[in-house]
Amino acid sequence: MYRKLDADQIVGTVRRLRERVAERFPDSGLSRVSLELEQVASTAAARASWIAQRNYWLRGCVIFFILAFGAVLFFMARQVRVSVQVNNIAELLQGVDAGLNMLILLGGAIFFLISLEQRIKRRRALKAVHELRSLAHVVDMHQITKDPELLLNRDHSAAAQRKRSMSCGDLGRYLGLCSEMLTLISKVAALHVQDYDDPVVLSAVDQIEDLTTSLCNKIWQKIMILEQMTGHISPQPL
Repeated sequence: MYRKLDADQIVGTVRRLRERVAERFPDSGLSRVSLELEQVASTAAARASWIAQRNYWLRGCVIFFILAFGAVLFFMARQVRVSVQVNNIAELLQGVDAGLNMLILLGGAIFFLISLEQRIKRRRALKAVHELRSLAHVVDMHQITKDPELLLNRDHSAAAQRKRSMSCGDLGRYLGLCSEMLTLISKVAALHVQDYDDPVVLSAVDQIEDLTTSLCNKIWQKIMILEQMTGHISPQPL
């Protein structure tokens, strides 16, 4: 029961995160990003289910084309008269070369048809993973300007006041929500490979997990700095 990710539970968790962001930071860019993440998660759950299923219709079409191709070759072979008499070595080599070329072309065509389903699924999965990678960078862009060091900035100019638009508590919650969002992005990406064993897609998902982990580490460094700083200075607008 607890050995696989539940797509419905992940989508539900993303929805609850979006509600928390909208409640705490309404009309913010992060709120709109969380809404986008919910939509992507819902689409990813349906896509992961489609990828995990076997496409019997496509497989039937592939088998039909292979059998039809084989029947055509068999019919052509029966109509061709081949002489087994070889006058010299050059004719033998030409015959062997022609036969090998035919086998290579035939094998390539069969491999193309057999791997068609896998290539279609791989292309859709990689497109989804690329979308999640872009979304992770968008989340990182929203937290990158939230610098705890602004707490020590005593500049009272209008530009500095605009930067200090959050309280210390709000900044900590904002960064925490960004970290949760990045973690959920990696879980949504993992949905695409738990029932689809493709090395290319698995490598792409591992890269997403490495990326989100690295971005989360940067956020938690800011949170730790914020906790240390708020212990030495009085709370003030940021």
